[in-house]
Amino acid sequence: MTVRTESRITVAGSVGDVWAYLCDVERWAEWAPTVLECRVRGGGPLQAGGWVEQRARDLGWNHRRRERVTAVDPPHSMAFAGTMGSSVARWGMEFEPAGDGRTDAMMWVEVDLANVMRAIPARVLARQVQRVSDIEMAGIKGAVERDLRQGAESS
Repeated sequence: MTVRTESRITVAGSVGDVWAYLCDVERWAEWAPTVLECRVRGGGPLQAGGWVEQRARDLGWNHRRRERVTAVDPPHSMAFAGTMGSSVARWGMEFEPAGDGRTDAMMWVEVDLANVMRAIPARVLARQVQRVSDIEMAGIKGAVERDLRQGAESS
């Protein structure tokens, strides 16, 4: 069984602004509550086939995790594959202009329930994933808009 969620938000910044912010993976800890540190393995830009490595905190314990970058289509979408607990998971972001210099952003998450995670009711997991995704999207919106305000104030 696969659980899928989608979270949407409009950001007061261009698609390019949102794209640039999310490609700076070292800033992911600003919006992702479980990410303590993040980097692209080997440095360089975010690109399909690469790896994003993280130091994370989930369920009260620190650990390392990595995600394969499965797609990068600047400045429209990016996608990743990794694990959530004992299950295979995929997630991605999509961006579209919303007019007036704003961006409609969407985060999707898919989890293929496997092993012990099959004991979790799908609707319970979906609610939890949706809650975290909504928090992350609000964090992205806040960070991009704050950066743009600070840039305008310093000009």
